[in-house]
Amino acid sequence: MIRKLSILLAVAIAAPAAGAFELFFDTSEGGVKAPTGPYEDAKSGEKGKRGAAAAEAGAKVIGGQVAAEGAWPWQVALMVGGTQVGTDTQFCGGSLVLDQWVLTAAHCVHMAGQDGTFSDLAPQELAILVGTNTLAPGSGDLIEVEAIFRHPSYSGDQFDFDIALVKLVRPPQVPYQTVEVPDAEYGDILNQQGVTTIVTGWGLQEGAAPSPELRQAEIQVLDRDLCNTAMMEARAEDAAEGFGYAIQTLGVTDQDAYAIWDDLVARAPKPVSENMICSGTFEGGKTSCNGDSGGPLVVPVEDGRYIQAGIVSWGLSAVSGYGCEETALFSAYTNISKFVPWLNEVIAENP
Repeated sequence: MIRKLSILLAVAIAAPAAGAFELFFDTSEGGVKAPTGPYEDAKSGEKGKRGAAAAEAGAKVIGGQVAAEGAWPWQVALMVGGTQVGTDTQFCGGSLVLDQWVLTAAHCVHMAGQDGTFSDLAPQELAILVGTNTLAPGSGDLIEVEAIFRHPSYSGDQFDFDIALVKLVRPPQVPYQTVEVPDAEYGDILNQQGVTTIVTGWGLQEGAAPSPELRQAEIQVLDRDLCNTAMMEARAEDAAEGFGYAIQTLGVTDQDAYAIWDDLVARAPKPVSENMICSGTFEGGKTSCNGDSGGPLVVPVEDGRYIQAGIVSWGLSAVSGYGCEETALFSAYTNISKFVPWLNEVIAENP
C-alpha cells in the first residue's frame, strides 16, 4: 500500500489530482459531511428536494430489489415525530430486537444542531414505524418513543461506536418479529470474508431518489484489511493534492517528502475499525445508501433463520453530491457482537 501511495504522491508533486470520494453519514453533499444529520435532512425537506431532482433523471435501485410483503418483519423506519408517514419524513432504519426495543445507529439520533454542538434527539422528535414495507400514510403502526440510549463512546465527529437503542412506549399492535443478535464468539464466525449478508432499507436509490418500498440487496462480508487498503488509497488520492502543494511551497526535497508522506500514512487511523463489518461485492454496484442508516445487515443461518450481524453505518458519497457512490465495492456496518454487553446493560437497567 505504501508503494501505491508513494506513486500517488509522485503524481501530486508533478500535477495535483482532484479528489475522489470521502466518508459520509446520511447528509453528505459533494463528499463533505453536512453540519446536521439525517433527522434534520428529513425535517427540513432537503431529502424530498433531492428525490424530486433525481426522479427527473430516472433513478433506479442500487443493485437491490423490492422486498416481498411481510419479509424482514423486524425492520422499522425512524420517522420525524409529529409528521405523516412518507418517504420524505423517514430518515433512518432500525430493527426490533425486543418487543419495545429498537436497535439503530448512533448517528441517527445524535447530531449537530445549528450552532454546531452535538446532542441526542428528544424522544418526542421521532416515532418508529413498525409492521409495514411501505412508507405511506396509514401503513403500519406508528409508535411514540419513551427513551433514547446512545453508546457513550460515540461522538458526532467520528464513525466508531455507531450504535444506539430506542425504547418504545408500548409493544407494536401489528404483526412483527424480533431479530436475534450474535454474541462475541458467534460474531467472529459471521465476520469472515465470503459470508452472505443481506441489507434492507428505504434508502436512496441511484440518482438520490427515495424508495417508498422496502428494498433488499444480497452482498457478502469482505476482508477488513482489503477494505482499509481501498479506503486509504482513496483518501491518499484526495489528500495528495494538498500535500503536493505544501511541499512545493515549503521547498521540501522529494526524498524528504516521500519519507514524511509514508510516516503520515502510517499514522493515519484505519477507516474500518475492529468495531465494524465491511460488506459489499468485489464487482461493486450493490450497497446501502442514505436513509438506510441504522437498518439491519442480516446473515441467513440454518432453518431459514436470520441473525443481525451489523447496523448500516457509513459508505462512500457520490462525487456529484447526490446520494452515495453507486459503484462502491462496500459499505461499513457496526459489528453488533462487539456491543452485546452494553445492549444487555441498557435493557436491564431500563425495564
